[in-house]
Amino acid sequence: MTKSSGPAVVESTREPIDYDKLAARRAEIAAEYLKPVGPQRTPSTARGIHHVALLSSDVETTVKFYAELLGFPLVEVIENRDYRGSTHFFFDVGNENLLAFFDLPGLDLKAYREVLGGLHHLAISISPRKWAAAKQRLDDAGVGYEIHSEVSVYFADPDGVRLELIADPLGEMYGDDIL
Repeated sequence: MTKSSGPAVVESTREPIDYDKLAARRAEIAAEYLKPVGPQRTPSTARGIHHVALLSSDVETTVKFYAELLGFPLVEVIENRDYRGSTHFFFDVGNENLLAFFDLPGLDLKAYREVLGGLHHLAISISPRKWAAAKQRLDDAGVGYEIHSEVSVYFADPDGVRLELIADPLGEMYGDDIL
């Protein structure tokens, strides 16, 4: 079953999009910079993502959604060192990776929207068995979603952040090894 999780991406009407030109440019960039898996690819200088920090309009609502609905244990709750009164809280999303949130009381934060430099979506890898169970929990909770490629379920959190639960293993994209 596919459920809608919100508005689709709307193309601008200002000028026509030349899809052939975009595809050609994408191919040029890949030819110039993309190195195949193996010794030709330089190892990353990073160890991994320590945490990604998002904004929350309500700490308890966010905790219930991520810990209870999605099954990501809440592992830390502290005061934000940069903003007095703000709560900084963390969830374990597996593989020693954390998903963090801040609430920023007193600030007039606007609703989530896509902007340049902003977040499009956050993809979190889970096993196929857990993916099916997570999808069932979304159904049970009445959370709208869309399924793509039979391994990705897209939906929004309570603040509108677009999430993807993907049943592909880490380092793989739709059946292809990319790491």
